[in-house]
Amino acid sequence: MRRSLYTVGAVLVVGAAAAAAPATAAESSDASLSVLHGVPDLTVDVYVNGALTLDNFTPGTLAGPLSLPVGSYQLAITAADATDASAPVIGPVDVSLAAGGNYTATANLDAAGTPTANFYTNDVSAVEAGKSRLTVRHVAAAPAVDVLAGGTPIVPNLSNPGEATLTTDPGTVSAAVAAAGTTQPVIGPADLTLGEGTSTIVYAWGSLEAGNLALATQVIEGVHSSPGAVPGGQSGLAAGTEDTGAAVGIGAGLLALLGGAVVVNRRRAARA
Repeated sequence: MRRSLYTVGAVLVVGAAAAAAPATAAESSDASLSVLHGVPDLTVDVYVNGALTLDNFTPGTLAGPLSLPVGSYQLAITAADATDASAPVIGPVDVSLAAGGNYTATANLDAAGTPTANFYTNDVSAVEAGKSRLTVRHVAAAPAVDVLAGGTPIVPNLSNPGEATLTTDPGTVSAAVAAAGTTQPVIGPADLTLGEGTSTIVYAWGSLEAGNLALATQVIEGVHSSPGAVPGGQSGLAAGTEDTGAAVGIGAGLLALLGGAVVVNRRRAARA
């Protein structure tokens, strides 16, 4: 079983961006799109609007951010030796990118182990001064899990393809993932560094049955606030999320570990 933490750097896919013109361009401002490959043991190609955009895309890789004009796009994931997008192994799926929007599309396994795709809107609103934002997303073929920090559950009972967001103090935490209701890690533990004024997104991907669960991380810089400025709605709440669930209580151990109040918001991904 893989127990590593994948810190995935940005991979620019500039050449294909020009070819991937929007199906419907509504505004001139661009949107940012990242793509995570979370299907184990499967190298693929990614097509955007029929244009080859990511060639030989390997599992655990995060590509982007790719700057694309606002509009609607069709994403298709094919076998690596495909000559075009006519026979995708995942999709095609249609997505819409709004002006200034920040998105991540994932190719991953659903809870039963079937390849699928999900489309997430990343929260890039300002985080409270001196704080950091952490989002965890479950895109693995596995039952519901608990996300642990320092051995303490901070996000309980997270199911594929759900996500949860926390606003916390910056620093380094020992992160792990365990089956819901347990504390025995099935991924990790691994150190996770949360920078001030950043938004860190952690993906649990792979397959529990196949023993290849892993973590991938995506860091979005520049969401800090000026000192003393506390953006509205962020005091005790994750910033700007489309909250669709109740806040989840955090244990005292975690509060001590992270050194501040932490609140979790949950929402489910828009399955592409």
